[in-house]
Amino acid sequence: MTQRPAAPMSLGEFDLIARHFTRPARRNPLGVGDDCALIAPAPGMQLAVSSDMLVEGRHFLSTVAPERLGHKALAVNLSDLAACGAKPLAYTLALALPRADDTFLAGLARGLHALADRHDLDLVGGDTTAGPLNLCLTIFGEVPPGAALLRSGARAGDELWVSHPLGEDEPGWLGDARLALEVFRGTVGLRVPGEAFDRLRLAMECPEPRVALGLALRGVATSAIDVSDGLLGDLQHVLRRSGAQCQPHGQPLGVVIDADTLPRSPLMSTQTEAVQHECLLAGGDDYELLFTAAPADHDRVREAGQRSGTGVRRIGRLTASGGTVVVGRDGQRLATPWASFDHFAA
Repeated sequence: MTQRPAAPMSLGEFDLIARHFTRPARRNPLGVGDDCALIAPAPGMQLAVSSDMLVEGRHFLSTVAPERLGHKALAVNLSDLAACGAKPLAYTLALALPRADDTFLAGLARGLHALADRHDLDLVGGDTTAGPLNLCLTIFGEVPPGAALLRSGARAGDELWVSHPLGEDEPGWLGDARLALEVFRGTVGLRVPGEAFDRLRLAMECPEPRVALGLALRGVATSAIDVSDGLLGDLQHVLRRSGAQCQPHGQPLGVVIDADTLPRSPLMSTQTEAVQHECLLAGGDDYELLFTAAPADHDRVREAGQRSGTGVRRIGRLTASGGTVVVGRDGQRLATPWASFDHFAA
């Protein structure tokens, strides 16, 4: 008699929460299981709060491994805390699922919990529902009053810096995530050896949040933002916000960027100059920190990078004249026709 295969396990909402997302709380009085979580920052600290949503087909491909999806969902939120110079405390997860697939959920939870454990971070609540695959996380951190890194503190004359991995073979170099996406799209003319594509895909699916660098830059950086929608596009937020604080009539600050100084992987260096410039300047999904600092603090920025185990590169300077200028190796101004990524225009 032939034995029938076992039917897949059916998970209800509370079963899947208990099985995959309920963990002992490290520091918070209440974690998953109550109507609200209670979060207690250290005495005298301010809460830093950020939310990010990841939607299948918009923020990630359907072929992504669930462990990597869990990692990325938390990493992009941690990157926001890093850009604020905040120490992570806790997060919530709202999850829409087409079906309660136990294997998928186990992988997703492993990716989330592994990164959370690295940052001593509690999952303290959220929600689950049926629907198109969608993850929405809200993250909480703490920062001393007056110490947060903001987008509004840059001044004309400041140096412009960007973070990067330390090793040439490490994933996460500026522009690599965009290069991976273009390979997936089948863009003509890209030269990516098969053995190198795995590193590109890792850059797109497993970004490394620069939390340690953000903490080290407190009191050093004058402004900061993480690169999520493209370096040039995200930089405009800093130029506008900072200009409104210090420029006559609230005019945006300007910037001059030396394209040759942009940190890039050896693989990126093999692409055409046009591909490199678009990926490096407008690629997005990098989650590196883009920040400014006074020239007098140049050495302190270097020290912050060393203390945090993160590469930092000076790529330009801010000006009072307005406008964004990118120059190439011959000193000539490059065309920059790219706009910041817009979910409703893309």
